[in-house]
Amino acid sequence: MNDTTPNAIYYGIWLVLIVSAFAVRRVPLKSSLKMALAWVGIFVVALVIVSGRHQYAAMWSSATAFLGDEEQSVTGSALSVPMADDGHFYVSATINGVTTRMLVDSGATSTMISAETARAANVNIEESPFPVLLDTAGGPITARVSTIHKLQLGPIHVDDLPTYISPTMGDTNVVGMNFLSKLKSWHVEGRTLVLQPKA
Repeated sequence: MNDTTPNAIYYGIWLVLIVSAFAVRRVPLKSSLKMALAWVGIFVVALVIVSGRHQYAAMWSSATAFLGDEEQSVTGSALSVPMADDGHFYVSATINGVTTRMLVDSGATSTMISAETARAANVNIEESPFPVLLDTAGGPITARVSTIHKLQLGPIHVDDLPTYISPTMGDTNVVGMNFLSKLKSWHVEGRTLVLQPKA
């Protein structure tokens, strides 16, 4: 018996109860069918919403970031980044002067960008002649090694930062530990990521 069987049984019982209620009240067949279909539709919509709640949270985070509802701020020389609804930290960054959105990931050894971002920011995809195989949380991927001449997050910038470029990244760009390790400090205060550059 798979994981969906208990849910199917649960919804089946509810459907039987609803049909039984109509039968006891002797509601006409046509009206009963309409009401039964309406209830089935409600259950299906509820099931879709519950099963996809994490994806919707990620989509909402992307939308609010695009609309500017989640704004990073600068205090002194430190950059403060609010946590998104999906539990991650996203920054507005510039790669060689081109603005893009990046996920700050302390679990990633190196900074990684998509092939599309690399082309837009004039990062040389052909800098290394051969691809390398990387182990990631999502499984092994192939990537090219290259260099970002200037990666800037608010007031913080790092020059000549090694990066990986992979077509399997989709539209995701990641700030990894090779950037974070160049900072004076970085830490999380409540729901805010604070990046402090070296003097």
